[in-house]
Amino acid sequence: MMQLFEYAQQQKKQEEATQLAQGRMDQLVTDLIRHNRLYHEQDAPEISDYAYDRLYRELEDLERAWPDLQRPDSPTRRVGSAPVAELTPFVHDVPMLSLQNAFGADELREFEAKIRRFLGADAPADIEYMVEPKLDGLAMEVVYEGRRFARGGTRGDGAVGEDVSHNLRTIQNLPMSLPPDAPDRFTVRGEVLFELAGFEEMNARREAAGERRFENPRNAAAGTIRQLDPRAAQDRPLRFFSHSAAGWPEGAAAPPATQAEWLDRFKAYGFTTNPLNRRCCGLEEMIAAVEDLQRLRPTLPYEIDGAVVKVNDLALQERLGFVTRSPRWAIANKYPPPRVRTVLDGVIFQVGRTGTITPVACLRPVRVGGVTVSRATLHNQEELARLDLRMGDTVGVERSGDVIPKVAEVIKDEDHAARPHVRFPANCPDCGAPLENDPLEVAIRCPNGLGCPSQVRGAILHFGSRLCMYIDGLGEQR
Repeated sequence: MMQLFEYAQQQKKQEEATQLAQGRMDQLVTDLIRHNRLYHEQDAPEISDYAYDRLYRELEDLERAWPDLQRPDSPTRRVGSAPVAELTPFVHDVPMLSLQNAFGADELREFEAKIRRFLGADAPADIEYMVEPKLDGLAMEVVYEGRRFARGGTRGDGAVGEDVSHNLRTIQNLPMSLPPDAPDRFTVRGEVLFELAGFEEMNARREAAGERRFENPRNAAAGTIRQLDPRAAQDRPLRFFSHSAAGWPEGAAAPPATQAEWLDRFKAYGFTTNPLNRRCCGLEEMIAAVEDLQRLRPTLPYEIDGAVVKVNDLALQERLGFVTRSPRWAIANKYPPPRVRTVLDGVIFQVGRTGTITPVACLRPVRVGGVTVSRATLHNQEELARLDLRMGDTVGVERSGDVIPKVAEVIKDEDHAARPHVRFPANCPDCGAPLENDPLEVAIRCPNGLGCPSQVRGAILHFGSRLCMYIDGLGEQR
């Protein structure tokens, strides 16, 4: 009888200890999520990094002692999960459609004209719009079930993407759980990207470790989110900005009536929304907002390549519907590539695989669209003549398609005419063979073929590349 009593007492103590541990873990999770949000979203931390680390360590210790009590939304679950064998398909319940493009005010006016023609006499006197920055990141869908993060995936072809849940857990500003007033099942869409400061800091760490720098934030984000091992993602400061939802769950509380209300809901649920989102009344105010964003573009802490315009009223969106794979009620106004000025220090002439000679500008390093550029293509001899390029000229540089740097213009000052011209060589800069004009193309070539080291090297690289024989393990260095 005494043994039974002692066992009951031990059980009671164990239950009390478990309850205390559960209560403390719940409090730590709540506090750490709040401090994360204050630090990453509002730049208003209330405690020091040291105090945060102590709370985080306490939670880790409790979770080791009571592993069955660990919550799915615990901050400790954002990192350290096992690598996945491969990326599996992620099926979108509602397709992720693309947007039609506009290029400037005239096409935005035509966008509204089409809306008015479709709505006819029922069109409002002034259509209300939301204008949002078109973030240059990776489109993403995140699904919550039971108000907990369940999974997430890339856009893919719009119907099926790639499941990258293991890496999404590492993104510090992506909520792992939603508040009680959120729908039980909820699907939010947005962009995953690097902010420029975080991207530069990451590249500095890579250089210090002897690793290669990433070329640009967008490609680095896409590569990071597709890593099989989440430990790679956890060391890279990705961010998630929400902008839309895939419908409203049946049986949930009253849905938002406007896109602006959607954005407010996202913020209330703990998601990061863009502070530059702007509600506009009428066409001219919408166009002004699009142009204002373009002027702000060089000063932003992240890359954008345009503005997204959406009809604000969700009932109007429903009436307007879709055309093929795009909504009638939204459009993406694309901006031209950003252009910056720097100085031409010299020109080198590269020999391609087929013998084509390409002039390449050597520039004083300059930031163009979030990337430091020191070389830029000059294409061919005709482009040199068109630009009237001289050594030491100030030039305007842009990234064509926001990727390949090129010299777009020469800024002619009073000393331009006195500077020496950039002239094409008469002989191959590699093998010395006399160059020839290609009568069928705007190209100058080295005719030496297998006698030109650059052409031989280029041919071997092409032979082993993915576009040709696709020899596994054979890359440029080997």
